[in-house]
Amino acid sequence: MDAELRAALTTCSTATITMQLLKRGIRATAMRGVAPLAGGQGRVVGEAYTVRFIPMREDLSAPAVLGARENPQRRAIEECPAGAILVMDGLGNSNVGTLGDILAERLRVRGVAACVTDSAVRDAEAVVATGFPVWCGGRAAPPNNTGLAMGDLQTPIGCGGVAVIPGDVMVCDGDGVAVIPKAMVESVAADAVEQERVETFVLERIRAGDAVPGTYPPNEETLSAYEIWKQGRD
Repeated sequence: MDAELRAALTTCSTATITMQLLKRGIRATAMRGVAPLAGGQGRVVGEAYTVRFIPMREDLSAPAVLGARENPQRRAIEECPAGAILVMDGLGNSNVGTLGDILAERLRVRGVAACVTDSAVRDAEAVVATGFPVWCGGRAAPPNNTGLAMGDLQTPIGCGGVAVIPGDVMVCDGDGVAVIPKAMVESVAADAVEQERVETFVLERIRAGDAVPGTYPPNEETLSAYEIWKQGRD
C-alpha cells in the first residue's frame, strides 16, 4: 500500500469505513469483541499478514512447540513486513494469550504497524509499556498452547467474526477494527475521505442550530451549501 493511500485512510474512522463498505453491499466488516488494548493508540492502517490457530490437541500443543522454528506464529514475528498488521485468528478464545510483551517488543522493533487478535494478550501491562499498538479480545495469563494449537501462516482466516485475506487492509481505531477487501481499498478510501468532509460540514451546521432532518443525512439543499463551503476551503 502506497504512502498516499495509507495517509488518506488514516484520516477516516472505522465508522466511516464500515458505512462505505455497507454501501458496496459488504456487511461483515467490523470485528466483534476486538478492542484496543490501551487507550490512546490512535488510528493504525496496514495490510493484513495472517496467522491461524486451530483448537488445542495435546500432541500438537506441547511446550516445545513454542520454541520450534517452524511454529507459524514465531515465523510471523520475524516475517511480517514493516508497516503491515499482524492478524491472528485465535478462534475467539479469550482465555489464552496469543501475544506477550517479548513478541510485541520484537514486532515494534521490526516496524510492524500493529497486531490484531480475537484471543487475549498476556503480560498485558508490559505489552502496553512497549508502546506497540494492539487490538485484542481481552487479557489472560495462560499461553496460547493451553487452549490452541498452531495452524498456518498467510492463509485466509476469520478474526472477530470477519473474513480476513492476506493483503486486505485493516483500519484500527478506538471503535475497533474494520477490514477492507483489497480490491476495494482505493475506491473506499476516496469515498471515505469525502464522507468525512461532508460530516465535518454537517457537524458545523448542527452546532449552528440546524435540525437533523435534511441536514443528516444531507438533502439537496444541504449538499449545495456543502459544495460552496468546500470551495472556500480548497
